[in-house]
Amino acid sequence: MADLVLKGGRVVDATGSRVADVVVGDDGRIAAVGSDLQADRVLDASGCVIAPGLVDLHTHLRQPGREEAETVESGSRAAALGGYTAIVAMPNTEPAIDSAAVVHEVLDLGAKAALCDVRVAGAITVGRAGDRLAPIAEMAQLGVRLFTDDGRGVQDAALMRRALEYAADLGVILAQHCEDETLAAGGHMHEGEWSSRLGIAGQCAETEELMVMRDIALARLAGARVHFQHLSTAGSIAMVRAARANGVPVTAEATTHHFTLTHAECASFDPVFKVNPPLRTDADVAAVRAGLADGSVDAIATDHAPHAQEAKEQPFDQAPPGMLGLETALALALTELDLPIESVLALLSWQPAEIAGLTGTHGGPVAAGYLANLCVIDPAAEWVVDPALLASRSRNTPYAGRKLTGRVRHTLLAGEAVVIDGEPQR
Repeated sequence: MADLVLKGGRVVDATGSRVADVVVGDDGRIAAVGSDLQADRVLDASGCVIAPGLVDLHTHLRQPGREEAETVESGSRAAALGGYTAIVAMPNTEPAIDSAAVVHEVLDLGAKAALCDVRVAGAITVGRAGDRLAPIAEMAQLGVRLFTDDGRGVQDAALMRRALEYAADLGVILAQHCEDETLAAGGHMHEGEWSSRLGIAGQCAETEELMVMRDIALARLAGARVHFQHLSTAGSIAMVRAARANGVPVTAEATTHHFTLTHAECASFDPVFKVNPPLRTDADVAAVRAGLADGSVDAIATDHAPHAQEAKEQPFDQAPPGMLGLETALALALTELDLPIESVLALLSWQPAEIAGLTGTHGGPVAAGYLANLCVIDPAAEWVVDPALLASRSRNTPYAGRKLTGRVRHTLLAGEAVVIDGEPQR
């Protein structure tokens, strides 16, 4: 008899939906999918959806350098509780993930202690300084698929062109944090009605859109694929939609906060609502939602950005930008987006898995022979976000007190039940 069975659920993956049990063998792979299956151990999935594990393209784990805010272990626990079986750690650590040595360090930390599969994004430039290319080939040899200077955009167009041409030869993808630093300088929220009311310097939408426009042109010129991170404006979404229609090889992600919150939240002067790119207008939120619905945006990313409490307690213009996201992303998408769960899971699982180069190990399908990287979701579960109960070392969620619908019951990583009934198992 096999090791474990997920019993009584509805399987949803890229191939469709069907009522079935899922048996996981002691080799960590799915042994069978079908009716009335048995195993030594039963995990109840009645009333739930059994899906491929979620994949986050944009997680800040803060290690090395900022362990007071998060570690690989604590961030991976939050991820597993949120249904994620794979996350991509951003390179804006201290030191930056810009060399094979630091890649090794983070991957080793993940292998030793993580409750999910921790992958890394390498920096495009040395130290993320934007001056010269990092040793991308060396990092690619270690399995790094995505490269970004996240937290900064690559400002030098000629350098970005050269990086794209190099990436195309290596078969890796460059991801861009779109921000023109000359326009963004001194801005702490979206430039508009609320920044004027509050007397807080703002960043105009064009800060993001100019770099989106530039990199669409560079992708066309270099014949290389570009992934746009955390798009937040209607103009950015429209340009990506048009570029895709014209055959330019671009993909894009949007965060949960950019489809659930607007710049009006900053009226409280609470730095928990400070993020980069900033929260935008109602029209921008509607555009991001439309992009997720029509396929212009490929993935929902968390941009999980923990900060120690004392950092976020500074005045708005001095506090660092960023919000927690791993434990709330799925529920926010199910609660706030007018999309069927199949579409939500595509945005959170198999489509980001493809961008991250993880197809075949994460993102399904839920079929015999595939690794059992799975999550079991109760789509009807109602809960209220309590920062004190989150697994992150930090507490900077903008959703405190918010009632959400949909929660992860179980998470399996290579067959190991790392979360059972909403509780981490190690």
